[in-house]
Amino acid sequence: MTPFVAPPADAGVRALFVHAHPDDEAITTGGTIAALVTAGVDVRVVTCTLGEEGEVLGEDLAGLVADRADQLGGYRIGELAVSLRALGVDRPRFLGGAGRWRDSGMSGTSSATHPRAFVASSRAAVDEVVTLLDDWRPHLVVTYDPRGGYGHPDHIRAHEVVHTAIDDAAHRPRRVAWTVTARSDVSRRHPAPPGHLRHAGDSELPSVPDSRLTHRVPLDDATYAAKLESLTGHATQLELVPGADAEPWFFALTNGVLQPVSEVEWYIAHDLVDSDGPYVKCSPGTAHLLDGLVGETL
Repeated sequence: MTPFVAPPADAGVRALFVHAHPDDEAITTGGTIAALVTAGVDVRVVTCTLGEEGEVLGEDLAGLVADRADQLGGYRIGELAVSLRALGVDRPRFLGGAGRWRDSGMSGTSSATHPRAFVASSRAAVDEVVTLLDDWRPHLVVTYDPRGGYGHPDHIRAHEVVHTAIDDAAHRPRRVAWTVTARSDVSRRHPAPPGHLRHAGDSELPSVPDSRLTHRVPLDDATYAAKLESLTGHATQLELVPGADAEPWFFALTNGVLQPVSEVEWYIAHDLVDSDGPYVKCSPGTAHLLDGLVGETL
């Protein structure tokens, strides 16, 4: 057995986030990215598709969607760049390069049959992540849980690709974390929702029981503001709604369902305890996502 030894705090900790579409980085991990950058972590965000199959809020840019001009993907590269700048990340990075794989669309749609659909990426996508792992050697990798958060085929595929790559790569990250939504968060309600938006129905928003969560990243005022700014960058995809005093903001996607912009982002993490052994699920709790990755407890 070769125990993993955490690097010292000044050793240059690296964190790789692998997301399916532009806006996922902001919605699920925006505060974490901003907090890690502020803490001195070298953060890279890799996006697997351009989000070509997304819907669009409003009429001004509605002609960009896939069944019309099919130009939404290129536009969303710009939105992703704005979002990442707000979080402190230098630029977008795309798995295999921009446009290598295409948004597969929601489950059951014909877009999954496109020859570049990410769900059909097979071994080539895995090899791209293996190269990222071996060349950049991140200590932390963040992606989705096996069900892809809310079940989008590209989210599920991202989970599969990342975990297969970790099994095959020479470099093994110290920690692999799945971004998840806490059950206690989805129950929060806006005190006065705008008339064109609605609260989620019972069990409509996928979530994880709080008792299963292992790590968190609490957002201070600065990182929460950075997350809001990054969300604002994705104007084709979501609308931000202020909450009441001392309450969180909310956002809604094109389905019009209000969701809280939580002040804490939650994870289920697995650690490499023995460099030659399997990943072990961390104990449930409220540890900071960086605890055990640097030479001090945060």
